[in-house]
Amino acid sequence: MSALSYAGQTFIFRVDNGVVFRNTYTADGTGLHYETIEGPAKGAQETVELHAAEVAPGSFILGWVERSGMTITHVMNLNTHTVHAFWTYDTGQGRTGELHTGILSPA
Repeated sequence: MSALSYAGQTFIFRVDNGVVFRNTYTADGTGLHYETIEGPAKGAQETVELHAAEVAPGSFILGWVERSGMTITHVMNLNTHTVHAFWTYDTGQGRTGELHTGILSPA
């Protein structure tokens, strides 16, 4: 497997719903520290363990579970600077999922 080209980098991730994250990846690509810098949860941050694979040159699928139980999957394309994100979480009526798109830029 080639090097995980996102490893050791920090990106600003602007989601189509107006939320903005600062995502900092560990040097070995197995961890992520995110901070919400715009949106309803502004100031929220967490460090998570990543499960990652390169699916094409410069494109990665990343997944993690947050303390809240929210599951996140990103398909991150560093060639086009885009992300397709899917997350699931519990609501009062059961578990639900959301699909979003977003843009990456260097921090």
